[in-house]
Amino acid sequence: MKELDFIYKRHSVRKFKDQDVPMDDIKEIIKAGTYAPSGKNLQNWHFVVVKNKDKIEEMAKIVEKKNAELANKLGDEDKKKAFTKYLKYHTVFRKAPVAILVFAGPYPSTGIEILREIGAPKEEIRELLRPNPGIQNIAAALENILLAAANMGYGTCWMTGPMYAGKEITEFLGFEKEGYYLAAMTPLGVPEESELKSPPRKPLEEVMTIIE
Repeated sequence: MKELDFIYKRHSVRKFKDQDVPMDDIKEIIKAGTYAPSGKNLQNWHFVVVKNKDKIEEMAKIVEKKNAELANKLGDEDKKKAFTKYLKYHTVFRKAPVAILVFAGPYPSTGIEILREIGAPKEEIRELLRPNPGIQNIAAALENILLAAANMGYGTCWMTGPMYAGKEITEFLGFEKEGYYLAAMTPLGVPEESELKSPPRKPLEEVMTIIE
């Protein structure tokens, strides 16, 4: 459907042209993120925009250093190789003109305090926490950002791989907001034409169940 073309414009882009992204465009893209739904309308998100190329490169080096530190602690060589081989995907943001970091803030899951007060079993509490609505809010905001960016001619890539270095990246940037932590990030820039493609999707019949 033509009305949904804006959805199909989004691709996971890992190569970008050496072209600036105007701040006005960035603000419009972030604004789209803030219009995502959030439980209790808490909007428990915060967006950190990095345009400084040196800082973006340093963030990539932080991920590389953390990857090496963790890998060197592994005794199993196969596990070590499996972990390090994805490093190139964890640092694709280094060539983008912009990096957007999405921080997640506190979110009280509905009913959790009641379960704790009545002494509910740990299994029941764990089941309630499984949907993690606080992170669902963040995911909705990031998806809005990706769709808005694509509709404006930019490329993005949803990234959670580098989060094992999230604490170090946050400290490097000097960002502080009580209760907030780095949950995901995306590079942002004008994509190389070769990047405008997506892998095949599972058939609808495989991922949809209709109950009448």
